Amino acid sequence: MKKEIHQFSYEVYDSAEDLTPADAALLNKAKEVTAQAYAPYSRFRVGAAAKLDNGQVVTGTNQENASFPAGICAERVLMSTASSLYPGIPINTLAVSYHNENGSSGSPISPCGICRQSLQEFEQRMGKPIRLLLGGEKGPVYVIPQSSLLLPFAFTADEL
Repeated sequence: MKKEIHQFSYEVYDSAEDLTPADAALLNKAKEVTAQAYAPYSRFRVGAAAKLDNGQVVTGTNQENASFPAGICAERVLMSTASSLYPGIPINTLAVSYHNENGSSGSPISPCGICRQSLQEFEQRMGKPIRLLLGGEKGPVYVIPQSSLLLPFAFTADEL
């Protein structure tokens, strides 16, 4: 038997005010667009904002549906929008935030499993890592150097 360890490091900032101005603006944009989320069932509004390699900023919000699980997460809405408006342009940095109408929004939020898979494949397709800024309405912010670190044993096209 052989034991292996998978680890990665990330930065933790006490608040968005400690980020660079560009990162703080992107995370604030993610917080701002949570108001556009359609979340009448969970009341958990998620917003995402990404800066693309061409300098454009694209946003996305979660869109729920009464026919669960037919909704779509903010991160995947954002990737679809970016791919449609700017085909072939990589995402440089993606910020995710949320507003929980039923409780606290004071800790970082992390992409769900299907979003991790989608981010990993977007990264692979573009040949460039996607830097993540994960935060709530207040409190600490996680900066992760590349989204694929969140899914160390990703299922990829290589397995097909």
